[in-house]
Amino acid sequence: MVAGASIAGPALAHWLRRRGAEVTVVERASGLRPGGQAVDARGVTKEVIRRMGLDAAVRAARTETAGAYTVDADGTVLETFSAEDDGGDGYISEIEILRGDLSQVLYDDTRDEVEYVFGDRIAELAQDADGVDVTFASGGRRRFDLVIGADGLHSALRSMVFGPRERFVRHLGQVLAFYTVPNEFGLERWLIDHQESGRSAGLRPLRDASVAMAMLSFSAPDFDVDYRDIKAQKRLLRERMAGLGWWTPRILAHLDDAPDFYLDQVAQVVMDRWSTGRVALLGDAAFSSSPLSGQGTGLALVGAYLLAGELAAAGWDPEAGFAAYEERMRSFVEANQEIGRLHANSRDAAPDAEPAVDYASEWFADLINRALNGVELPDYAGVPDSRPQAGPPATA
Repeated sequence: MVAGASIAGPALAHWLRRRGAEVTVVERASGLRPGGQAVDARGVTKEVIRRMGLDAAVRAARTETAGAYTVDADGTVLETFSAEDDGGDGYISEIEILRGDLSQVLYDDTRDEVEYVFGDRIAELAQDADGVDVTFASGGRRRFDLVIGADGLHSALRSMVFGPRERFVRHLGQVLAFYTVPNEFGLERWLIDHQESGRSAGLRPLRDASVAMAMLSFSAPDFDVDYRDIKAQKRLLRERMAGLGWWTPRILAHLDDAPDFYLDQVAQVVMDRWSTGRVALLGDAAFSSSPLSGQGTGLALVGAYLLAGELAAAGWDPEAGFAAYEERMRSFVEANQEIGRLHANSRDAAPDAEPAVDYASEWFADLINRALNGVELPDYAGVPDSRPQAGPPATA
Protein backbone atom coordinates (compact mmCIF):
# COMPACT_ATOMS: atom_id res chain seq x y z
CA MET A 1 0.00 0.00 0.00
CA VAL A 2 1.11 3.55 -0.80
CA ALA A 3 0.01 6.58 1.26
CA GLY A 4 -0.23 9.75 -0.83
CA ALA A 5 -1.49 10.45 -4.36
CA SER A 6 0.41 13.58 -5.38
CA ILE A 7 3.52 12.71 -7.42
CA ALA A 8 5.72 10.21 -5.56
CA GLY A 9 2.79 7.91 -4.75
CA PRO A 10 1.34 7.46 -8.26
CA ALA A 11 4.87 7.26 -9.73
CA LEU A 12 5.70 4.42 -7.34
CA ALA A 13 2.35 2.77 -8.14
CA HIS A 14 3.31 2.84 -11.84
CA TRP A 15 6.57 0.98 -11.25
CA LEU A 16 5.25 -1.44 -8.61
CA ARG A 17 2.44 -2.49 -10.94
CA ARG A 18 4.84 -2.96 -13.82
CA ARG A 19 7.01 -5.17 -11.60
CA GLY A 20 4.03 -7.41 -10.85
CA ALA A 21 2.69 -6.07 -7.53
CA GLU A 22 -0.93 -5.33 -6.67
CA VAL A 23 -1.09 -1.73 -5.47
CA THR A 24 -3.49 0.31 -3.36
CA VAL A 25 -2.98 4.09 -3.04
CA VAL A 26 -4.80 5.90 -0.23
CA GLU A 27 -5.13 9.70 -0.25
CA ARG A 28 -6.68 11.75 2.55
CA ALA A 29 -7.96 14.43 0.14
CA SER A 30 -11.25 13.78 -1.62
CA GLY A 31 -9.57 13.87 -5.03
CA LEU A 32 -6.51 15.03 -6.90
CA ARG A 33 -5.46 18.55 -6.00
CA PRO A 34 -5.15 20.78 -9.09
CA GLY A 35 -2.71 23.60 -9.74
CA GLY A 36 0.09 24.19 -7.28
CA GLN A 37 3.57 25.43 -7.93
CA ALA A 38 5.54 24.62 -11.05
CA VAL A 39 7.84 21.61 -10.75
CA ASP A 40 10.70 20.58 -13.01
CA ALA A 41 12.30 17.56 -14.61
CA ARG A 42 16.04 17.88 -15.12
CA GLY A 43 18.95 15.58 -15.82
CA VAL A 44 18.38 11.89 -15.15
CA THR A 45 14.73 12.53 -14.23
CA LYS A 46 13.92 13.00 -17.91
CA GLU A 47 15.19 9.49 -18.56
CA VAL A 48 12.90 8.09 -15.85
CA ILE A 49 9.93 9.81 -17.49
CA ARG A 50 10.95 8.31 -20.83
CA ARG A 51 11.18 4.84 -19.32
CA MET A 52 7.69 5.32 -17.88
CA GLY A 53 6.43 5.94 -21.41
CA LEU A 54 5.09 9.33 -20.34
CA ASP A 55 7.43 11.72 -22.13
CA ALA A 56 4.80 12.84 -24.65
CA ALA A 57 2.06 13.24 -22.02
CA VAL A 58 4.30 15.23 -19.68
CA ARG A 59 5.57 17.50 -22.43
CA ALA A 60 2.02 18.14 -23.64
CA ALA A 61 1.11 19.45 -20.17
CA ARG A 62 4.13 21.76 -19.76
CA THR A 63 3.70 25.38 -18.75
CA GLU A 64 5.73 26.31 -21.86
CA THR A 65 7.51 29.07 -19.97
CA ALA A 66 10.10 30.59 -22.31
CA GLY A 67 12.33 32.01 -19.59
CA ALA A 68 12.57 34.40 -16.65
CA TYR A 69 13.48 37.99 -15.92
CA THR A 70 14.63 39.38 -12.59
CA VAL A 71 13.64 43.02 -12.20
CA ASP A 72 14.22 45.92 -9.81
CA ALA A 73 11.44 47.83 -8.05
CA ASP A 74 10.85 49.93 -11.19
CA GLY A 75 10.54 46.87 -13.43
CA THR A 76 13.93 47.30 -15.09
CA VAL A 77 15.32 43.94 -16.21
CA LEU A 78 18.45 42.91 -14.33
CA GLU A 79 19.01 39.34 -15.54
CA THR A 80 17.52 37.08 -18.19
CA PHE A 81 17.31 33.27 -18.12
CA SER A 82 16.08 31.12 -21.01
CA ALA A 83 14.49 27.67 -20.90
CA GLU A 84 17.16 26.67 -23.43
CA ASP A 85 20.04 27.42 -21.03
CA ASP A 86 22.22 24.49 -19.94
CA GLY A 87 20.56 22.06 -22.31
CA GLY A 88 17.14 22.65 -20.80
CA ASP A 89 18.35 21.99 -17.24
CA GLY A 90 18.88 25.59 -16.16
CA TYR A 91 17.03 28.00 -13.87
CA ILE A 92 13.92 27.58 -16.05
CA SER A 93 13.66 23.92 -16.97
CA GLU A 94 12.77 22.66 -20.43
CA ILE A 95 10.22 20.37 -18.74
CA GLU A 96 8.29 22.58 -16.32
CA ILE A 97 4.79 21.50 -15.30
CA LEU A 98 2.34 22.42 -12.55
CA ARG A 99 2.37 19.93 -9.70
CA GLY A 100 -1.33 19.22 -10.16
CA ASP A 101 -0.95 18.62 -13.89
CA LEU A 102 1.88 16.12 -13.35
CA SER A 103 -0.18 14.40 -10.67
CA GLN A 104 -3.04 14.10 -13.18
CA VAL A 105 -0.76 12.58 -15.83
CA LEU A 106 0.50 9.97 -13.34
CA TYR A 107 -3.00 9.19 -12.09
CA ASP A 108 -4.42 8.80 -15.60
CA ASP A 109 -1.57 6.41 -16.40
CA THR A 110 -2.24 4.15 -13.40
CA ARG A 111 -5.94 4.45 -12.56
CA ASP A 112 -7.00 1.35 -14.54
CA GLU A 113 -4.43 -0.95 -12.90
CA VAL A 114 -4.13 0.51 -9.40
CA GLU A 115 -6.73 0.80 -6.63
CA TYR A 116 -7.11 4.43 -5.51
CA VAL A 117 -8.93 5.23 -2.25
CA PHE A 118 -9.64 8.96 -1.81
CA GLY A 119 -10.97 10.67 1.30
CA ASP A 120 -9.33 8.27 3.75
CA ARG A 121 -6.05 7.87 5.62
CA ILE A 122 -4.11 5.50 7.83
CA ALA A 123 -5.18 5.84 11.46
CA GLU A 124 -3.11 2.97 12.90
CA LEU A 125 -0.77 0.29 11.70
CA ALA A 126 1.01 -2.67 13.22
CA GLN A 127 3.60 -4.76 11.44
CA ASP A 128 5.04 -8.21 11.99
CA ALA A 129 7.48 -10.39 10.10
CA ASP A 130 4.95 -11.24 7.39
CA GLY A 131 2.92 -8.08 6.79
CA VAL A 132 1.36 -4.84 7.97
CA ASP A 133 -2.12 -4.51 9.48
CA VAL A 134 -3.62 -1.12 8.62
CA THR A 135 -6.62 0.53 10.27
CA PHE A 136 -8.11 3.38 8.24
CA ALA A 137 -9.79 6.50 9.61
CA SER A 138 -13.00 5.31 7.93
CA GLY A 139 -12.92 2.23 10.17
CA GLY A 140 -11.79 -0.28 7.56
CA ARG A 141 -9.02 -2.78 8.29
CA ARG A 142 -6.72 -4.41 5.74
CA ARG A 143 -3.44 -6.27 5.64
CA PHE A 144 -0.62 -5.46 3.21
CA ASP A 145 2.80 -6.91 2.47
CA LEU A 146 4.43 -3.46 2.44
CA VAL A 147 3.43 0.11 3.29
CA ILE A 148 5.16 3.10 1.67
CA GLY A 149 4.67 6.65 2.88
CA ALA A 150 4.65 9.15 0.02
CA ASP A 151 2.56 11.72 1.87
CA GLY A 152 4.82 14.75 1.71
CA LEU A 153 6.78 17.04 3.99
CA HIS A 154 4.22 16.79 6.79
CA SER A 155 3.97 12.99 6.47
CA ALA A 156 1.56 11.52 8.99
CA LEU A 157 2.94 8.05 8.32
CA ARG A 158 6.47 9.20 9.11
CA SER A 159 5.34 10.60 12.46
CA MET A 160 3.39 7.44 13.21
CA VAL A 161 6.24 5.03 12.50
CA PHE A 162 9.52 6.95 12.82
CA GLY A 163 8.78 9.68 15.37
CA PRO A 164 7.68 13.33 15.62
CA ARG A 165 8.36 15.70 12.73
CA GLU A 166 10.71 17.84 14.87
CA ARG A 167 13.28 15.03 14.69
CA PHE A 168 13.52 15.14 10.91
CA VAL A 169 12.24 18.45 9.48
CA ARG A 170 14.91 21.15 9.10
CA HIS A 171 13.54 24.66 8.50
CA LEU A 172 15.77 26.66 6.12
CA GLY A 173 14.59 30.07 7.29
CA GLN A 174 12.39 30.85 4.28
CA VAL A 175 8.64 30.75 3.64
CA LEU A 176 7.04 30.41 0.19
CA ALA A 177 3.48 31.19 -0.89
CA PHE A 178 1.70 30.49 -4.19
CA TYR A 179 -1.75 31.34 -5.55
CA THR A 180 -3.38 32.18 -8.88
CA VAL A 181 -4.33 35.75 -9.76
CA PRO A 182 -6.05 37.32 -12.79
CA ASN A 183 -3.49 38.05 -15.46
CA GLU A 184 -3.96 41.82 -15.39
CA PHE A 185 -0.18 42.23 -15.74
CA GLY A 186 0.17 41.41 -19.45
CA LEU A 187 2.19 38.33 -18.61
CA GLU A 188 2.87 36.06 -21.57
CA ARG A 189 5.48 33.28 -21.62
CA TRP A 190 8.06 34.83 -19.31
CA LEU A 191 8.32 34.56 -15.53
CA ILE A 192 9.10 37.83 -13.73
CA ASP A 193 10.72 37.98 -10.29
CA HIS A 194 11.63 40.83 -7.95
CA GLN A 195 13.92 40.22 -4.95
CA GLU A 196 14.80 42.64 -2.19
CA SER A 197 16.30 42.16 1.30
CA GLY A 198 15.37 38.52 1.85
CA ARG A 199 11.93 38.88 0.25
CA SER A 200 10.66 38.25 -3.26
CA ALA A 201 7.52 38.62 -5.33
CA GLY A 202 7.04 37.07 -8.74
CA LEU A 203 4.54 36.06 -11.40
CA ARG A 204 4.62 32.89 -13.47
CA PRO A 205 2.70 32.45 -16.75
CA LEU A 206 0.25 29.57 -17.00
CA ARG A 207 -1.23 27.70 -19.96
CA ASP A 208 -4.49 29.55 -19.31
CA ALA A 209 -3.35 33.05 -20.25
CA SER A 210 -6.21 34.67 -18.33
CA VAL A 211 -4.50 33.85 -15.02
CA ALA A 212 -0.98 33.82 -13.61
CA MET A 213 0.69 32.19 -10.62
CA ALA A 214 1.79 34.58 -7.88
CA MET A 215 4.93 33.56 -5.98
CA LEU A 216 5.93 35.28 -2.75
CA SER A 217 8.69 34.53 -0.26
CA PHE A 218 10.20 35.99 2.89
CA SER A 219 12.78 35.14 5.52
CA ALA A 220 11.32 33.73 8.72
CA PRO A 221 13.63 31.73 10.97
CA ASP A 222 10.88 31.83 13.62
CA PHE A 223 8.08 30.49 11.42
CA ASP A 224 5.49 28.75 13.60
CA VAL A 225 2.09 29.18 11.85
CA ASP A 226 -0.02 26.04 11.56
CA TYR A 227 0.15 24.88 7.95
CA ARG A 228 -3.60 24.12 8.10
CA ASP A 229 -4.63 27.61 9.36
CA ILE A 230 -5.19 29.49 6.10
CA LYS A 231 -6.42 32.74 7.71
CA ALA A 232 -3.34 32.99 9.91
CA GLN A 233 -1.09 32.25 6.93
CA LYS A 234 -2.63 35.03 4.85
CA ARG A 235 -2.34 37.47 7.74
CA LEU A 236 1.33 36.57 8.17
CA LEU A 237 1.98 36.94 4.45
CA ARG A 238 0.51 40.45 4.37
CA GLU A 239 2.56 41.47 7.41
CA ARG A 240 5.85 40.16 6.06
CA MET A 241 5.39 41.48 2.50
CA ALA A 242 4.32 45.00 3.57
CA GLY A 243 6.41 47.70 1.90
CA LEU A 244 7.89 45.50 -0.83
CA GLY A 245 7.88 47.39 -4.11
CA TRP A 246 7.26 46.51 -7.74
CA TRP A 247 3.80 44.92 -8.33
CA THR A 248 3.62 43.40 -4.85
CA PRO A 249 0.61 45.43 -3.61
CA ARG A 250 -1.37 44.50 -6.76
CA ILE A 251 -0.51 40.84 -6.26
CA LEU A 252 -1.54 40.92 -2.59
CA ALA A 253 -4.84 42.59 -3.53
CA HIS A 254 -6.02 39.23 -4.91
CA LEU A 255 -5.06 37.24 -1.83
CA ASP A 256 -8.55 36.86 -0.35
CA ASP A 257 -10.02 35.71 -3.67
CA ALA A 258 -7.38 33.06 -4.36
CA PRO A 259 -8.99 29.62 -4.83
CA ASP A 260 -5.73 27.70 -4.41
CA PHE A 261 -3.68 29.54 -1.78
CA TYR A 262 -0.68 27.61 -0.46
CA LEU A 263 1.94 28.70 2.07
CA ASP A 264 4.56 26.68 3.90
CA GLN A 265 8.04 26.84 5.32
CA VAL A 266 10.98 25.93 3.12
CA ALA A 267 12.23 22.80 4.80
CA GLN A 268 14.19 19.62 4.28
CA VAL A 269 13.70 16.17 5.75
CA VAL A 270 16.91 14.58 7.01
CA MET A 271 16.77 10.97 8.20
CA ASP A 272 19.39 8.33 8.96
CA ARG A 273 17.24 5.70 7.29
CA TRP A 274 14.04 5.67 5.25
CA SER A 275 12.67 2.29 6.26
CA THR A 276 11.93 0.07 9.21
CA GLY A 277 10.69 -3.46 8.79
CA ARG A 278 8.01 -3.50 6.10
CA VAL A 279 7.41 0.28 6.10
CA ALA A 280 9.41 2.76 4.03
CA LEU A 281 9.25 6.40 2.92
CA LEU A 282 9.58 8.05 -0.48
CA GLY A 283 9.76 11.59 -1.85
CA ASP A 284 9.39 14.59 0.46
CA ALA A 285 8.29 12.34 3.32
CA ALA A 286 11.75 10.74 3.31
CA PHE A 287 14.15 13.30 1.85
CA SER A 288 12.59 16.65 1.01
CA SER A 289 15.26 18.84 -0.55
CA SER A 290 12.95 21.91 -0.43
CA PRO A 291 11.51 23.84 -3.40
CA LEU A 292 14.72 25.90 -3.49
CA SER A 293 16.63 22.88 -4.77
CA GLY A 294 14.46 22.69 -7.89
CA GLN A 295 14.75 18.91 -7.65
CA GLY A 296 12.02 17.68 -5.33
CA THR A 297 10.05 16.15 -8.20
CA GLY A 298 13.19 14.61 -9.64
CA LEU A 299 13.99 12.92 -6.35
CA ALA A 300 10.43 11.57 -6.14
CA LEU A 301 10.42 10.14 -9.67
CA VAL A 302 13.93 8.69 -9.51
CA GLY A 303 13.25 7.31 -6.03
CA ALA A 304 10.05 5.62 -7.21
CA TYR A 305 11.92 3.92 -10.07
CA LEU A 306 14.69 2.66 -7.80
CA LEU A 307 12.46 1.62 -4.89
CA ALA A 308 10.21 -0.54 -7.05
CA GLY A 309 13.16 -1.92 -9.03
CA GLU A 310 15.22 -2.87 -5.99
CA LEU A 311 12.26 -4.51 -4.24
CA ALA A 312 11.52 -6.61 -7.33
CA ALA A 313 15.22 -7.46 -7.79
CA ALA A 314 15.33 -8.62 -4.16
CA GLY A 315 12.37 -10.93 -4.66
CA TRP A 316 10.19 -8.53 -2.62
CA ASP A 317 12.32 -9.03 0.48
CA PRO A 318 11.86 -5.67 2.25
CA GLU A 319 15.12 -5.70 4.17
CA ALA A 320 17.25 -6.26 1.07
CA GLY A 321 15.13 -4.13 -1.25
CA PHE A 322 14.90 -1.13 1.06
CA ALA A 323 18.62 -1.26 1.85
CA ALA A 324 19.56 -1.28 -1.85
CA TYR A 325 17.16 1.61 -2.55
CA GLU A 326 18.73 3.71 0.19
CA GLU A 327 22.25 2.90 -0.94
CA ARG A 328 21.53 3.99 -4.52
CA MET A 329 19.65 7.17 -3.55
CA ARG A 330 21.58 8.56 -0.58
CA SER A 331 24.36 10.55 -2.31
CA PHE A 332 21.91 11.84 -4.95
CA VAL A 333 19.64 13.12 -2.18
CA GLU A 334 22.52 14.72 -0.28
CA ALA A 335 23.72 16.63 -3.35
CA ASN A 336 20.26 18.06 -3.95
CA GLN A 337 19.79 18.97 -0.31
CA GLU A 338 23.09 20.86 -0.43
CA ILE A 339 21.80 22.84 -3.43
CA GLY A 340 18.66 23.71 -1.47
CA ARG A 341 20.64 24.91 1.54
CA LEU A 342 22.96 27.04 -0.59
CA HIS A 343 20.00 28.67 -2.34
CA ALA A 344 18.29 29.40 0.99
CA ASN A 345 21.49 30.95 2.38
CA SER A 346 21.94 33.12 -0.70
CA ARG A 347 18.40 34.53 -0.34
CA ASP A 348 19.08 35.43 3.29
CA ALA A 349 22.39 37.20 2.60
CA ALA A 350 22.66 40.97 2.80
CA PRO A 351 22.77 42.72 -0.61
CA ASP A 352 26.40 43.81 -0.16
CA ALA A 353 27.63 40.56 1.46
CA GLU A 354 30.43 38.61 -0.13
CA PRO A 355 29.14 35.42 -1.81
CA ALA A 356 29.65 32.39 0.44
CA VAL A 357 30.07 30.14 -2.59
CA ASP A 358 32.01 30.69 -5.79
CA TYR A 359 29.35 29.69 -8.30
CA ALA A 360 31.92 29.64 -11.08
CA SER A 361 34.12 27.13 -9.24
CA GLU A 362 34.80 23.57 -10.29
CA TRP A 363 33.42 22.41 -6.93
CA PHE A 364 30.03 23.99 -7.60
CA ALA A 365 29.89 22.66 -11.16
CA ASP A 366 30.56 19.18 -9.79
CA LEU A 367 27.82 19.60 -7.19
CA ILE A 368 25.32 20.62 -9.86
CA ASN A 369 26.24 17.60 -11.98
CA ARG A 370 25.81 15.24 -9.01
CA ALA A 371 22.46 16.84 -8.21
CA LEU A 372 21.19 16.39 -11.78
CA ASN A 373 22.81 13.15 -12.92
CA GLY A 374 24.57 11.64 -9.92
CA VAL A 375 22.58 8.42 -9.70
CA GLU A 376 22.70 5.21 -11.72
CA LEU A 377 19.49 3.88 -13.25
CA PRO A 378 19.78 0.09 -13.57
CA ASP A 379 17.74 -1.40 -16.39
CA TYR A 380 16.48 -4.22 -14.10
CA ALA A 381 16.60 -6.62 -17.02
CA GLY A 382 16.09 -9.61 -14.73
CA VAL A 383 12.81 -8.52 -13.13
CA PRO A 384 9.27 -8.55 -14.54
CA ASP A 385 8.07 -5.58 -16.59
CA SER A 386 4.53 -5.51 -17.96
CA ARG A 387 5.32 -2.53 -20.18
CA PRO A 388 8.90 -2.81 -21.48
CA GLN A 389 10.36 0.49 -22.61
CA ALA A 390 10.74 1.09 -26.32
CA GLY A 391 14.31 1.56 -27.46
CA PRO A 392 17.59 1.59 -25.55
CA PRO A 393 18.03 3.75 -22.44
CA ALA A 394 19.14 7.30 -23.09
CA THR A 395 22.37 8.59 -21.61
CA ALA A 396 22.00 11.56 -19.28
